[in-house]
Amino acid sequence: MNAIQVITLTLLSVLAANAQVISPGRCPKTAVQENFDAARYLGKWYDIQRLPHTFQKGECCTATYSLKSPGVVGVLNSELLSDGTISTISGSAMAKDPSEPAKLQVSFFEFAPPAPYWVLSTDYDNYTLIYSCTDLGVLHVEFAWIMSREPTLPEETLEELHSTLSSMGVKVDKLLTTDQDAAYCSAMNQ
Repeated sequence: MNAIQVITLTLLSVLAANAQVISPGRCPKTAVQENFDAARYLGKWYDIQRLPHTFQKGECCTATYSLKSPGVVGVLNSELLSDGTISTISGSAMAKDPSEPAKLQVSFFEFAPPAPYWVLSTDYDNYTLIYSCTDLGVLHVEFAWIMSREPTLPEETLEELHSTLSSMGVKVDKLLTTDQDAAYCSAMNQ
C-alpha cells in the first residue's frame, strides 16, 4: 500500500468515526439561489434537519446572520448541549465571487480555510436549504442543512427540499431532525 492510500484510508476512518457523510466521486455541480439577496437572508434561522457532522452535537440549534460590514455577513451559531450548557461559535461569511452571491465561504477560525456555504434555495421568510461539499480526491464529504424562520417547517416544504437534495445524490435518509421543542429549548431564549 502506498503512502497516498494509507493517508486516504486514515482520513476516511477519522471522518467515518466522526459521523461525517462521505460519498464516492466528486462534489456534484448544483444550481444555487438565483439573485440571492443577503440583506433579506439576515436574522435568525432554526435548524430543522441536517446531515450528521462532528461540529454540531446539540439540539435547539440556531444560526443568526447579521451584516458585519459591506459584503461580510456575521454568523452566530448556537446550540443547547446535553449537559444543559449553551454552546456558541461566531464567524463570518462572504461571497468568493460577487457574481455568485449565493456561494458563500464561511470562516469560524482565523487560520482555518473557509468552507463552502451554498444557499441552494430560500424564500427568505420561511425556509432555506444550505449545502456544502469538499472534494477529497476520489471521494467527497458533504453537509446540508434545512432551516426555517420558525422552529417547525411544514411537511410539504420538507418533502420539496428533500427532493432537491435527492436530485443531487444527497442521502436524505441520513438527515437528522433537530429537537426544537419550545419547553426543552427555553434555556436558549433566556
